[in-house]
Amino acid sequence: MAIGSNIRTWFDDGWHDGDAMIMSAADHGAWLGTTVFDGARLVDGLTPDLEAHCARANRSAKALMLTPTISTEDMVAITREGLKAYGKRAAVYIRPMYWGIDGDPSAIIPSPEKTGFAISLEEVPMPPPEASVTLTRTRFRRPVLDSSVVNAKAGCLYPNNARMLAEARAKGFHNVLATDALGNVAETATTNVFMVKDGEVFTPIANGTFLAGITRARHIGNMRADGIKMHEAVLGYHDFDTADEIFVTGNMAKITPVTAFDDVQYPVGPVTKRVRDLYWDWAASTG
Repeated sequence: MAIGSNIRTWFDDGWHDGDAMIMSAADHGAWLGTTVFDGARLVDGLTPDLEAHCARANRSAKALMLTPTISTEDMVAITREGLKAYGKRAAVYIRPMYWGIDGDPSAIIPSPEKTGFAISLEEVPMPPPEASVTLTRTRFRRPVLDSSVVNAKAGCLYPNNARMLAEARAKGFHNVLATDALGNVAETATTNVFMVKDGEVFTPIANGTFLAGITRARHIGNMRADGIKMHEAVLGYHDFDTADEIFVTGNMAKITPVTAFDDVQYPVGPVTKRVRDLYWDWAASTG
């Protein structure tokens, strides 16, 4: 499913123009869902945390019992080679992917002998600076490690996220604020989440029910280096109801302010703006 334009695909040891066919009908990933991916960005010539995203793709593969076949260093080098075909101001979504090909005698466990790998590059514009989102509650919960591979960025987790998003849109909102099995706020259906209260920033503590994202970690580090009081804590819906600001973070947009959570309205506040500036200042400093 293409979400952008000007697509390039790395597959079978080379780059191909267009959205190349990479998976066979009988591949393990095609019928048993053993697929993982990660996402990075090219923005104005910068690729923030590209190495970290490639490394996580390999960790995700291992979590699904797949054998990674490309080292982090080689994945970064292949990606940079593919990006040379894009303009200096292009905004590109970078998506390395693994999937199972063969299975063991039961067919259920993926074979360690053979793993599919590809990288998809797509031009996807960054959201405009004034973009914002609205959130609502959801009846669906984040799974736990005992029942799902929540320690991987796995394709098989996303149908549950899709249910959340469909519910939100039916209610007139963009996204949801999802909880874990105990009712503690975890994340949205697509991003990590932060709230601001009295000038201090809070985010749900990583408890194994959601991916504590690479962009999330970068924002936390930037805020602490800037002297902003930053807390990872157990949070409930009531904390967000009384927040001064809310913002969400992820690779696709980096940081987006939240302007409503159900009936509560929020401004795009000074802390959110500061965190955005800190991120792009850091990205520019990395070259």
